[in-house]
Amino acid sequence: MKKYGTEFLRNVALVGHGGAGKTSLAEAMLYVAKAINRLGRVDDGTATLDFEAEETRRQISINTAQAPAEWNNHRINILDTPGYFDFVGDVIAALTVADSGLLVVCASSGVEVGAEKGWEYLENAGLPRTVFINKMERENANFSKVVGDLQEHFGPKLVPIQLPIGEAESFSGIVDIVKMKAFIRDGDGFKEAEIPAEMEAAVEEAREAMIEAAAVSDDELMMKYLEGEALTDKEVENAVKLGTESGEMVPILCGSAQTTFGIPFLLDHMVQAMPSPINRTISATGSDNNELNISAKDSGLSALVYKTMADPYVGKLTLFRVFSGKLSSDSSVYNSRTGKDERVGQLFLINGKEQISVSEIVAGDLGAVAKLQDTTTNDTLCAKDKKVKIKPIDFPKPAMTMAIQPKAKGDEDKIGSGLSRLAEEDPTFVVEKSSATGQNLVSGMGDLHLEIMSTILHKKFGVEVELNTPIVPYRETIRGTAKVEGKHRKQSGGRGQFGHVYLELSPGNEESEDRLEFVDDIFGGSVPRQYIPAVEKGLLEILDEGPLAGYPVENIRVSLYDGSYHAVDSSEMAFKIAASMAFRKGFLESNPVLLEPIMNVEITVPEAFMGDVMGDMNKKRGRILGMEPRAGLQVIRTQVPMAEMFKYAIDLRSMTQGRGSFTSEFSHYEEVPAQIAEQIIAESKEEE
Repeated sequence: MKKYGTEFLRNVALVGHGGAGKTSLAEAMLYVAKAINRLGRVDDGTATLDFEAEETRRQISINTAQAPAEWNNHRINILDTPGYFDFVGDVIAALTVADSGLLVVCASSGVEVGAEKGWEYLENAGLPRTVFINKMERENANFSKVVGDLQEHFGPKLVPIQLPIGEAESFSGIVDIVKMKAFIRDGDGFKEAEIPAEMEAAVEEAREAMIEAAAVSDDELMMKYLEGEALTDKEVENAVKLGTESGEMVPILCGSAQTTFGIPFLLDHMVQAMPSPINRTISATGSDNNELNISAKDSGLSALVYKTMADPYVGKLTLFRVFSGKLSSDSSVYNSRTGKDERVGQLFLINGKEQISVSEIVAGDLGAVAKLQDTTTNDTLCAKDKKVKIKPIDFPKPAMTMAIQPKAKGDEDKIGSGLSRLAEEDPTFVVEKSSATGQNLVSGMGDLHLEIMSTILHKKFGVEVELNTPIVPYRETIRGTAKVEGKHRKQSGGRGQFGHVYLELSPGNEESEDRLEFVDDIFGGSVPRQYIPAVEKGLLEILDEGPLAGYPVENIRVSLYDGSYHAVDSSEMAFKIAASMAFRKGFLESNPVLLEPIMNVEITVPEAFMGDVMGDMNKKRGRILGMEPRAGLQVIRTQVPMAEMFKYAIDLRSMTQGRGSFTSEFSHYEEVPAQIAEQIIAESKEEE
């Protein structure tokens, strides 16, 4: 592939609702640019950028895929991002390394929740953007309705720079409002034609709106326009470029990925109006922790790793963007996280599932390298004599947790290595072992995310697994006091066993982190000194399995105040057993209660869904702590029992049509209401 300087590169991320046709559009762009010689289809499983087995089977994008398209002496790096919320981590990573975004909207469905989310991610990333109204050939396609929808959602700065000639089955051409020319379909291509007479008024109105929007970022043009002077095509074209780059305007184009009509004009627009990486900056810290901005104009090497993936042929692939300097094959770089040098072998450009070998990756370009030893997503690769650390990608926290276990015994080792590999590839997929329950837990963005990860685990690592609702780590404690006796006596031939204790149980100090506060109140040697540690040990050994329902005991005070012994038959073991007998009996006499973990939950939703969300929180035994507006949304702060939150990602998505999000973290333990506690205890006894 031809070498391109920074100013001749375009890094464009395609975002939008699942099913809007992003992958089909990327395929059409590659086909029109002659990067591929055959137009693949998502429905047939032949699309260049949906190459993973699960993507082909489900006909959805799971990962951000990329491919280069050469057009008019420029190279466009296309980043095709997933449209489903469960894979938002890949969207955010792509927008970190892209220089602009293309919001893809369906001509018949209009602005769906995925488009709203895509816009939000583009806003957060601060990227210039363009909108492409796809599927103009589809039944019920309505360009003007979708434009109105877009402007209502995202503001008046969204303006068409093209108008379609006809819609649905009559879609036959496009009017370019910048050049004031019409192009109609001609076989597999197009030809220039006169603007249809019936469209002249609409075209003039659209041109006026476009120039007004574009001129905001060009004072000279604004003056000329206000004074009624005629504007040249070149002036309008430059104004559209300036407006797009500054974000003052968002051009709207249209076409059909399925028929490829309109795609050449979209590629022209990307080259002419969407920004090159030359002026893009990214935040970083220097070697002395000073803050700085890095751009392609800086000389020293800095590259951010935005994705790690496993390739069946070359092994671990590290994908990165060079923000400054250049990276060469067969060189050495410095990893600013590990403080170690990494040996870089052959560099690649990523082209779907294939790699194109190159000798270097220049500033602004996206590349990949295989088999780096100790480099992971979010690491910065730089020159050792000019150490920098690029601000890491802020991946969202997982929203759903499930317990995972292999179906076949003996697969525990395989499942461990497979899960760690998957977690390395996807920062929104988290694997941990619960210290409270001993279960292996996997967390992700939703049920589809976790389901697909378990399928990949089976296909890539040969381990079949089950996903189940995790065990809630309940705790047991007491609210009252009791004095009890524990006596262990076994004397039937030979040396016997004798241990005898009196214990007092009471609630412990709530501020203490110790589960057991053991007090030696023995006077006069009723229990000899050498057996007192055995009593405490006996108590500690049974704390992990409480008498009430088998859950760990915490926050309890036990006083050993009396007892007796046998000069021959007493032993440490006998006193341990006596202590545990007394404890079990005393615990159940001391007003035992079950405690449950309570989570701090912060829910962000559009105001229209507040009533539903708060009503649902009440059903989940949630306690509303407060509400506040934030960036046009409402944030609800609440405390909810963990037991009610395992499937909340699904519930919230359903209630808010995918527009709501939440974060949660552990807060404290609280007493379980009596009726629910009875049910939990009964279930526990049934399992035993």
